[in-house]
Amino acid sequence: MSAGQEQRTIRCLVAKVGLDGHDRGAHVIARAFRDAGFEVIYSGLHRAPEEIVQAAVQEDVDVLGISILSGAHNTLIPKVIEGLKEYGAFEDTLVIVGGIVPDDDRRELKAAGVAEVFGPGTPMSETIEFVREHVPDR
Repeated sequence: MSAGQEQRTIRCLVAKVGLDGHDRGAHVIARAFRDAGFEVIYSGLHRAPEEIVQAAVQEDVDVLGISILSGAHNTLIPKVIEGLKEYGAFEDTLVIVGGIVPDDDRRELKAAGVAEVFGPGTPMSETIEFVREHVPDR
């Protein structure tokens, strides 16, 4: 993180993609990010990948945190990443995922462009520190 980034607020979109209706984890991480001083936007439930891309681009977020428990991560998250690339926003957006994701799928998601996958039980401080260390320079 550069000296300039330390002076500006990190903007995050916490998003729920697909038909997954479990948003407790998304609320918990949104609160933790807000308590850490980040500006947080929550997408709400049942968002299509295209809706998440539009929100990330329009809100000019630094971080896109996708919470998913439905098992559809290999289908939905690559669509979000491709959408960010289409708008030229991928390089300026740190994409992280939270949820239950098998190890083999984690490797695939990272190969697709996800910076990190955080599973259940990950300390909030670990996630916050990861964001601070990896948020893209602007």
